[in-house]
Amino acid sequence: MNFIKFLFSKSFVKQLILAFIVSVVFVFLALKWLKSYTNHGAFVTVPALTGKTFDAAQILINEHELRSEVQDSSNYNPNYPKGAVIEQDPLEGSQVKEGRKIYLILNPSAYRTVAVPDVIRRTFRQAKSSFEAVGFQIGTKTYKDDLGEDEVLQLRHNGQIIEAGTMLPKTSKIDLVLGNGVRK
Repeated sequence: MNFIKFLFSKSFVKQLILAFIVSVVFVFLALKWLKSYTNHGAFVTVPALTGKTFDAAQILINEHELRSEVQDSSNYNPNYPKGAVIEQDPLEGSQVKEGRKIYLILNPSAYRTVAVPDVIRRTFRQAKSSFEAVGFQIGTKTYKDDLGEDEVLQLRHNGQIIEAGTMLPKTSKIDLVLGNGVRK
């Protein structure tokens, strides 16, 4: 019974109202401070960086009071100059906060090199899938007398005979010497 009287006493109700007012004022001040600290409503438009050199992109990023970070640059794109920005995140025209980090993917100086798969004495079909899987292209096909019809006998790149495991730039054209199925 005393507890119920205490809940409805004048001093407890005053303390409750005072705590409520202090809480409201504290929340109001915290929200005002948070709004100014986070620059609420203030945005910067991300500039177009794709196709620009890294140095030109850095200048634009600094002008817009943004930051940049370069991501892995293993995807060579021949449509852009070496070292140029080929992708950016967030995209151009996006509204971001001042100081936001812009992620850049740069065009490497050339295609990465890939080992030539071992396709000697395999069929043309098998060789073609192996080459396409790693990014090589099939160049010219020449035929030579050999019992294995459409079997790969030799690999050539730029007129030179190459062995399996040779490192060549991705998208290189590899010429094949195939058997014609005729016994010597």
